[in-house]
Amino acid sequence: MTRTVVVLLALPALLAPPARSQQLDTALWTRLHYRFVGPEGNRAVAVVGEPGNPLVAYVGAASGGVWKTEDGGVHWRPVFDSEPAQAIGALALAPSAHTVLWAGTGETFFIRSMTALGNGIYKSTDAGRSWQHMGLDSTGRIARIVIHPTNPDIVLACALGRAFGPQAERGVYRTADGGKTWTRVLFVDPNTGCSDLAIDPGDANTLFAGMWQFEVKTWHLQSGGPGSGLWVSRDGGVTWKRLAGHGLPAASHVVGKIAVAVAASNPNTVYALVEDQDPTLYRSDDRGTTWRVVSRNHDMAERAPYYVRFAVAPDDEERLYFVTVRFSTSRDGGQTLGRSGFQGGGDNHDIWIDPENPDRFMIAHDGGASITLNRGRTFTRIVLPIAQMYHVSTDTRAPYFVYGNRQDGSSYRMPSRSLSGSLSEGQWGHVGGCESGFAIPDTVDNATVWSGCYDGGLEVYDVRTDHARNVRVWPEAGYGWRPADMKYRWNWTFPIAISPHDHAKVYVGSQVVHVTTDGGASWKVISPDLTRNDTTHQQSSGGVTTDNLMTFDGATLFALAESPVQAGVIWTGSNDGLVHVSRDGGTSWTDVTANLPKLPPWGKITNIEPSHFDAGTAYVAADLHELDDLWPYIY
Repeated sequence: MTRTVVVLLALPALLAPPARSQQLDTALWTRLHYRFVGPEGNRAVAVVGEPGNPLVAYVGAASGGVWKTEDGGVHWRPVFDSEPAQAIGALALAPSAHTVLWAGTGETFFIRSMTALGNGIYKSTDAGRSWQHMGLDSTGRIARIVIHPTNPDIVLACALGRAFGPQAERGVYRTADGGKTWTRVLFVDPNTGCSDLAIDPGDANTLFAGMWQFEVKTWHLQSGGPGSGLWVSRDGGVTWKRLAGHGLPAASHVVGKIAVAVAASNPNTVYALVEDQDPTLYRSDDRGTTWRVVSRNHDMAERAPYYVRFAVAPDDEERLYFVTVRFSTSRDGGQTLGRSGFQGGGDNHDIWIDPENPDRFMIAHDGGASITLNRGRTFTRIVLPIAQMYHVSTDTRAPYFVYGNRQDGSSYRMPSRSLSGSLSEGQWGHVGGCESGFAIPDTVDNATVWSGCYDGGLEVYDVRTDHARNVRVWPEAGYGWRPADMKYRWNWTFPIAISPHDHAKVYVGSQVVHVTTDGGASWKVISPDLTRNDTTHQQSSGGVTTDNLMTFDGATLFALAESPVQAGVIWTGSNDGLVHVSRDGGTSWTDVTANLPKLPPWGKITNIEPSHFDAGTAYVAADLHELDDLWPYIY
């Protein structure tokens, strides 16, 4: 069920005469057909292969569905496109029936608040050709799926939850009839979900679960709390017991995200990687009864909510692989780590090792996926069309060029079409910026592009010379600082707008509006703080481990636009729910938020589109999913 509130925000009629109303023929939408134009893809978060068959493998994308190869990674095809949820959290192939594939939806790796939700769990019995939705609709995000080694009908799902507030549908779920019915077998509390599951391949009655107390708001990420902990089941997942003491932290000691793995070569050996003030690797050599600390090396778990995942080689309990910012290996049970020359796409999230051939494994990362057949000495990178784009703009030439930036990739531009009828990857060109923000071409000189980056980074890129000029508003870097301590607070994807009336006038938004008329050589502030400026929403983020990288900064501007009909009518929207308008080019501002009926506070104003026909009319979209409100608000 969805609800949409539609209201046109209108200013007094003195701004401009009203445009004649027009009826939209909705049948026109059916004539629109999408075609892929690029750029190269990124952000895979789940991988699994067919054991013993190097030709077949699957990749799950953060928001691009499931992809399959049947020729060892040379060619890939999407096999999940017809399903309503495209954010994948986990993939699993039944060890005893390689045509039985499960997909859990909803991304579970958090570094930004823009991680997509899922709608439960899916099952394929024909190796991905067709899918059936098997329930768990309200779990939000599924981090791991474990299948019984000999009975494919017994499946356990690790549900993190939506993570935007307390929720009953978190925990570990179990089915014994192939997904027809589910039982929640492990529930800690409404604030705690499941971050990882592991099964003893030699004794399917023994399972371990990492439980993670975790919550995200627009302005804050809280990883860790009394709900986080390691649990064990000795009866196939029917009942569970929390593990504390005996070498592990006491239950009163607050920890964060937890990953766990059982060594297939020696199931007595179990490892647990725990987010703590220093990330800690624990080892048990008696199937989880007693534990000891192996290492507190930060390379194992940098930025825990975005990583904390590892694997044990199936033929050697001393060989471990850690997927985090970098890919690291250990040959002595985690006591020492060696960084691999493997780069992939950075930000590694998942690893699958072939249990029948440990030389073959796959890694999912923010550049796609990579496959090795020689235990990591060399890799083949897989590039799929799964890019996560923040914003898209076009220029004024014919045919027009498309501009955009993607997560973990810089800003690009590409022609919208070509004489050959196809667009090659090489036709995308770099236009500065980085992995977040806008890329907007000058409306007169299309070879000049304004490209943004997090932390207020801003460049003017000249396509003719491939030269980028740094024009950031303020030189102070915000890394590691509380937003409350910064002169200017910048959203991860702060707004940039070129005046439709004067291409030399460029606006950017922090908590205030800045304007330049000399190509960024100088900047002027033309507004007061246009956010709620609540300092409680400007504190350090992270929880157990601090993470101040401006991905959860509250009280920032998110939307900014000038009317194309009348110069000086400027609209702003903040990520804490305020809409302001200036009717005089920024000299004075009016808070019009109260005119938005039934809009709850603290939402994110994601888009403001001024009318192209009436200077007093604008369209506003608000997003409150980070407040656990999934209704759309469109005005």
